[in-house]
Amino acid sequence: MSEDKILNEAPVFMPIFEYVCKECDHEFEAIVQGTHKARCPKCESRKLEQQISRFGVSGAKAASVGADSSAGACGS
Repeated sequence: MSEDKILNEAPVFMPIFEYVCKECDHEFEAIVQGTHKARCPKCESRKLEQQISRFGVSGAKAASVGADSSAGACGS
């Protein structure tokens, strides 16, 4: 694949999940892909409560996504 093709692709959105461990109350973020399940990095427990979170963006235009604070909630 050529370098030009890689640079011209659309941004890739990757979900960043936020969790609170039910065992040790540790709060953390994790990128979980496919069927993998997150573990607490502090105690290794899988007893987690998923929180509402934002998403990560990669790509040439990533810095401009959401940069306009005058738009308000939902672009209104």
